[in-house]
Amino acid sequence: MNSLSKPDSIQSEQPVVETSTADAVVAALAANGADIVFGLPGLQSDPLFDALYRSTTGIRVIHPRHEQTCGYMALGATISTGRPHVSSVVPGPGVANSSAAMLTAEAMCAPVLTIGSQIPHADIDKGHGHLHEMRDQIGFASHVNKFARQITSPAEGPRAVNDAFAAMRSGKAGPAYIECGFDVWAKRGDVKMEPVADRIPQEIDLHQVRAAAAIALRSRHPMIVVGGGALDASGEVTRLAELLGAPVLSYRRGRGVIPTDHPLAINMPIGHRMWPKVDVVIGIGTRLFVQEKQWGLDENIRVIRIDTDPAAPGRFKEPAVSMVGDAKSYTAALVAALETDDMEKADWSNDLFEHRAWFEEKYRRLEPQKSYLEAIRRALPDDGIFVDEVTQMGFASRLAFPVYSPRTFLSAGFQDNLGWGYGTALGAQAANPGRPVLSIAGDGGFLYQVGELATAVHHKLPVVAVVFDNSMFGNVKRIQRDMFGGRHIACDLTSPDFVQLADSFGMAGFLAQSPEELEARIKAAFSSGDPALIHVPCGEVPSIWDMILMPRIRG
Repeated sequence: MNSLSKPDSIQSEQPVVETSTADAVVAALAANGADIVFGLPGLQSDPLFDALYRSTTGIRVIHPRHEQTCGYMALGATISTGRPHVSSVVPGPGVANSSAAMLTAEAMCAPVLTIGSQIPHADIDKGHGHLHEMRDQIGFASHVNKFARQITSPAEGPRAVNDAFAAMRSGKAGPAYIECGFDVWAKRGDVKMEPVADRIPQEIDLHQVRAAAAIALRSRHPMIVVGGGALDASGEVTRLAELLGAPVLSYRRGRGVIPTDHPLAINMPIGHRMWPKVDVVIGIGTRLFVQEKQWGLDENIRVIRIDTDPAAPGRFKEPAVSMVGDAKSYTAALVAALETDDMEKADWSNDLFEHRAWFEEKYRRLEPQKSYLEAIRRALPDDGIFVDEVTQMGFASRLAFPVYSPRTFLSAGFQDNLGWGYGTALGAQAANPGRPVLSIAGDGGFLYQVGELATAVHHKLPVVAVVFDNSMFGNVKRIQRDMFGGRHIACDLTSPDFVQLADSFGMAGFLAQSPEELEARIKAAFSSGDPALIHVPCGEVPSIWDMILMPRIRG
């Protein structure tokens, strides 16, 4: 059976209706669970937005102030809930503006659907000079999406939507893109409202599970490394760690898979110090890039991989065991296999005590980052959502900000694109009404999306934005100082008065000049139920990079 559809006998029973492409696509979005479209209308997408206006599906439209934010808001909604979300943009510059968010979603394996519009269908790629015309727009989008398709008729609309959702959710998850010409959106015809594709149950390769269990049972010093692919396997990963006595390392996308306060939870610097003794590493939903490519492997360490990407396991070195599939299903199967055997747990307790003490001493020098992050954690409820940024506070948060559950720490992954944070936080807030959402940024990154303060106010999205202001691109300046003899260029910044800026948008603005003031301002902002901006002047801060870019120690 085709994994993207139900049997023909079931499809043939679906009603045929006379409708427009735009109306059919909106109905298909709702059938696939979409409840928000983050979009900006324009000439070529006007029929789609009119269909959304007339629709009785309950889909909300949230319009930001820039197409890039359409994509980031859909991304934030997706990664904070685990459910696909949708954005819509005009062709040409709209698609190009949104492409940074598409690229980030592709790097994160995040199921975000972008709906791009097009010029009149017959003129696509003719070079006539239509408004917003882009050569090979579908090809452009295909480079940053797992799935890309052009809709050419009303009948193709629901099928394209269904296939896009099926592609986003199957195998290695990822974003999808569909596009439709202005005239095709409005075109009417007979449409079969095809059913949403069933999810195909995961088939577990028990031979690989047993092989992994046999290796794990013999391990004296196992380590588990988790990434974003393990976010929905939190309970299974925790149980596996407790069975083996294995520390669990998480960074960026994997934070929250195991609570920070769990005795077996570790961060990157501690993991690096433990790495020389590790004899088995179990990578779950992670590329293992840092461990395999940077820290190094030798003949005394065996690698077990669980990943939905069949190309991932052997990308650096062929693993001892590769389980290709869903992290939750395979980790549960591995737990079940281990629970049937008598086993002696690894004992890392002395190492963990020593390495944690070492990290705490090293982290103590990282002021003011340490105190400000502690203040944020005290003010943000345990189930609140924290969105990091490409800023010195963000880098520190990836190592030391306590995280207690999955999908409450949002990080940009390996794209690490400056300016992603505030729009992503707005999307997370839209998809999680009633939950506190806090976005941090530097003054450099925040101005990428400063216009979205208007979006927060207009749509009543009570995100608290904390802007740490050092009047520079801090990381750029650090690199120029350390690697280029202090020859500083294009790194110093002039910032606005952020408190007055917030006020000009009709938003509360606060100044916080100490961690204690920051904690109080955050609590006040959350209590108000309205969006707010908190300005924190901080100057140049110590570098954390010696705890992130650590030397090769094996192989």
